[in-house]
Amino acid sequence: MPTQPPVPTPSRSSTPPPDPFGWIDDEARRRERSGLVRTLRPRQAESALLDLAGNDYLGLTNHPVTTGAAADAARRWGAGATGSRLVTGTTALHAELERELADFCGFEAALVLSSGYAANLAALTALTARGSLVVSDAANHASIVDGCRLSRAETVVVPHADPAAVDKTLEAHEGVRALAVSDSVFSVDGDAAPLARLAEVCRTRGAALLVDDAHGLGVLGDGGRGAVHAAGLAGGPGTVATVTLSKSLGSQGGAVLGPARVIDQLVNTARSFIFDTGLAPAAVGAALASLRLLREDPSLAVRARAVALALHQGLTGAGLSAVRPDAAVVSVRAPSPAAAVRWAADCRAAGLVVGCFRPPSVPDGISRIRLTARADLTDVQVENALATIIATAPTTDTP
Repeated sequence: MPTQPPVPTPSRSSTPPPDPFGWIDDEARRRERSGLVRTLRPRQAESALLDLAGNDYLGLTNHPVTTGAAADAARRWGAGATGSRLVTGTTALHAELERELADFCGFEAALVLSSGYAANLAALTALTARGSLVVSDAANHASIVDGCRLSRAETVVVPHADPAAVDKTLEAHEGVRALAVSDSVFSVDGDAAPLARLAEVCRTRGAALLVDDAHGLGVLGDGGRGAVHAAGLAGGPGTVATVTLSKSLGSQGGAVLGPARVIDQLVNTARSFIFDTGLAPAAVGAALASLRLLREDPSLAVRARAVALALHQGLTGAGLSAVRPDAAVVSVRAPSPAAAVRWAADCRAAGLVVGCFRPPSVPDGISRIRLTARADLTDVQVENALATIIATAPTTDTP
């Protein structure tokens, strides 16, 4: 019987082995020199700070109906979904949310996933393949960018909000299965995509259109039905939308909306759906309750837009550079990453929480503070927020 060769013994040396993660320290030092260090900041359940940084556009996260529904769902169905949606992770509550969400937004069917990020990955990977084409807006969310990479399709990135560029790209790839993808409202500047023109280009060229309506649902359209519905595209045979449940609906999770055959394709092929644990029942119950609150009170969407416009008018009236909001996001430009960080810190010290967007999170390299309007803000709170932002605005860009 042949003998096994001896296991080699590592040679001993006085020289210490190289550090396999030494490169992380080098990158950390580069981030620190550039003023781009990010840190986690746990928030407390009770806070005196006014929040204009989160995405709770309708103020429903802490609504007693929403939180009560979350608690009821957890008590009835358990703390977790217990498995993937195709095994044990689909409850009757999931199916109920999918039916009501599709009906509200004007689509034939819906599929709920654990996040909006997972929803975009699912749609992009299930509706494309190697040899197909994806045409993606340069300002699309990171989840779309990652979905394009995972799809293995040829991806062409076109200039921001430019239907003519989409048309030219599709024309150059005539005969290839194609999908154009865009945010409905872009999360950095809060500007809306020209969806009607994009849809017309796609119809003419025989391409499908995928719209991430994360920042449109609950804010835009009739009663907050979203930007896709407002553009008259909901329910169209070539249109698919993704949404999040974590913004206007104040919960957690995401969904894909579209024709029933598209949803069936996702159920059978989308890896971020098939191999992921289903959304927890508490989040499903909360999203369903918020959706019903929105249906009952469409003025919530109107108020969110009005608050965003009031913020924009107050800031530009004071001479600050703020992008006019098409939904609930108000972007205010800062001179540099360091200035944006200081501005956000000064606002917090004065009792106001604002977002701080810096490279590489922003594709155009422009640093900003980012404000999110909420339907539950009072006029006095809006006035106080404006006063704080204006008083703390950077006048010089000193290091």
